[in-house]
Amino acid sequence: MEINDHAYTSTTYDKYNPVDFPYKLSADEVEEFVKLRVSNKYLFSGRKNTSMWAWRAILKHMGLQHKMTHSQASKKWENMKKRYKELKNPLDGTKGLPGAWPYFHLLDDAMEGRLEGSAPILKAYPDYADFPPISKHKKRKLSVAPNAAPPDIEGSLNGDEDEEAAEEDGNRESAEWQEMEHGRDMMDGERRLIVREKQVMERERQVVERERQVLQRERAALDREFAAVDRDRASLERERATVDREKAVMERERALVEKDRDTVRRDRLALERERAGPGRLSEPKENTEEAAGGGGQEKDSAVTDRTEQFLNLFEKLIENF
Repeated sequence: MEINDHAYTSTTYDKYNPVDFPYKLSADEVEEFVKLRVSNKYLFSGRKNTSMWAWRAILKHMGLQHKMTHSQASKKWENMKKRYKELKNPLDGTKGLPGAWPYFHLLDDAMEGRLEGSAPILKAYPDYADFPPISKHKKRKLSVAPNAAPPDIEGSLNGDEDEEAAEEDGNRESAEWQEMEHGRDMMDGERRLIVREKQVMERERQVVERERQVLQRERAALDREFAAVDRDRASLERERATVDREKAVMERERALVEKDRDTVRRDRLALERERAGPGRLSEPKENTEEAAGGGGQEKDSAVTDRTEQFLNLFEKLIENF
């Protein structure tokens, strides 16, 4: 069975050729056009002739099958996407003005998937009764003279260019959708990578914060140790001052002891002189003293002995000190 693939090439449709008189869509028709294209994107699978059948289904649903061809509809869609991309991602050094184009937000919703399901789901069929039938021309051989060389080319009037163009449009649209999906996946991957990096940075920040707290505690411990060292140093200084005072007291006591020793030495010398003194006295005086009484001499001798013993003991005490 032959598939009619060129409905717009019929001679019965020559009275009005959409290619020669392009139809301008109204604002409402553009909105319906975009919603139908997004909601029925599954029809544009990239297989042979699927793009042509899908656009015919959309035009049939809108009642524009006699005003636009599938090639014009595909071209319209491509031009709108191109304009949207130019405004969405302007070149370096240029400034995009989305508000200057009335359909920017409509295309933005379409590209972001917010218009899916906003229009009826259509079914595409190879043939539609409202489209003029396709008359497929048979190939004919060129008549040549008997003596002429055989022809190298056969004439073909079947118009394969439209089919190839429609197939290229479908492939290009499928590739663009795949590219957009790939870009979206890459953005999601980059977003997840940023989230992971943020989590890693947060963990590192927590580790740094813990290390900072540890350093603060260690610094506080060192400050306490320094304070303890300062207190010990002050205590040592006080003890040294006490030792110096005690040493000064010892020096004064030693000086007093030396004075006492000198005094004892002088007293001993005096005692020795006194002891040696009665031997050198004259006999009359001795007689007088003897006459005065022998009991006094004995008393003086006892006192002298006690004084000498006291001096010896005191001298020993000084030496031991």
